[in-house]
Amino acid sequence: MPVPRGKKPTAPAGSRIPKLNSTTSENQDEGSQVKRSSSPPNGAPKKRTAFIDITNAHKVQISLPGRKKDPAKKQAKKTSSASVSTKNQTNLKKSLSVSSEGTPDDKAKTDTDEEREEAVQKDAAAPVEELAAAAAPSAAREVPAHLQKQHIPEEFDIDSENSEDCFMCPEYAKEIFDYLKQREEKFVLFNYMPKQPSLNPEMRAILIDWLVEVQENFELYHETLYLAVKMTDHYLSQTPVHREMLQLVGSTTMLIASKFEERSPPCVDDFLYICDDAYKREELISTEANILQALRFDINIPIPYRFLRRYAKCVSAGMDTLTLARYFCEMSLMEMEMVAVRGSLLASACLLMALVTKDLGGWSPILQFHSGYQTSDLAPVVRKLHVMLSAPPDDKLRAIRNKYSHKVFFEVATLPLVSMDSLEKALHQ
Repeated sequence: MPVPRGKKPTAPAGSRIPKLNSTTSENQDEGSQVKRSSSPPNGAPKKRTAFIDITNAHKVQISLPGRKKDPAKKQAKKTSSASVSTKNQTNLKKSLSVSSEGTPDDKAKTDTDEEREEAVQKDAAAPVEELAAAAAPSAAREVPAHLQKQHIPEEFDIDSENSEDCFMCPEYAKEIFDYLKQREEKFVLFNYMPKQPSLNPEMRAILIDWLVEVQENFELYHETLYLAVKMTDHYLSQTPVHREMLQLVGSTTMLIASKFEERSPPCVDDFLYICDDAYKREELISTEANILQALRFDINIPIPYRFLRRYAKCVSAGMDTLTLARYFCEMSLMEMEMVAVRGSLLASACLLMALVTKDLGGWSPILQFHSGYQTSDLAPVVRKLHVMLSAPPDDKLRAIRNKYSHKVFFEVATLPLVSMDSLEKALHQ
């Protein structure tokens, strides 16, 4: 069972995670604050403010946001500029009148001056015409195709009901998840185990099983767990790691994911403690820098958990159905064969299995519209998931099954697995 952060967790017997030490908390009572005097002591130099030197405050003018301008000064500037233009016009008229009374040569010069004046007026009018064209109504200009708002049919609209909730971003929800799906192509993985001479899929499964326990004991978000697993896979796909350092990599990715997802992430000492002080603080910090550099500091990796919540909303799935799909999805984290599957596709396959298990139908048109997948796209992943879940459970890897056997998660791990015949019927609808 999860425990509140800051208290000692009650880990099951034989757990590899020691109890959290309440003394490791970084929260300390702040001491009483002494009121400082605003005047400097005798002989001390004058203080400087955050923006200017107080001694030169009368010489410097700073334009601060929200500060109102003096209308009198603004009007004075307009008057001065108008008077300058008036003087120029007066001088030009005088020169023209003088030249008109001169010789024929002077008249020729006058004609030339008039032509120049007309050219100057045309040049002055050109910027005005450009500004008028720029201020034309937007309807007159065509909006590029990639900037046009996507039309959503009324029967597929699942966001208008949240039009008053700004936190749900109903205007951009569809575009956000379409962008995340496009971004998945940047984070395509493969079976990297041949590049790891001292690791194997069983070691990776043990690490993820331990990370699930860490997520429960620290009461972290599920997004933090999924992101940590993704970062671990991406790092291992680029850097060979010795088996003794694998736990350090896992705990460091969980630390990075906590900083990215959590409101109040655990501190470095907490992650050192759950590793039974097997590593030093300098090693964890150095590993954090190496992971971020290997990932080029791009850790906003699309995870299947986000897609799963979005797609479940399309069919108004209940919390028990969504939890069952989460159980399938979390179990897939330990399978090396599922590493190469994109998060949106994996979430779709898990939701389809949950819907068939609950006898709530198959892959409906609204799910096809929002996910972009047909049943033919889901069939290979659904079959792999069924084989994985029907395999005998490993007694050493029971963290996820124990987690979803609790009443908080509707005891979905104890439900019988749906038959493959029922899944095949749903896939061929």
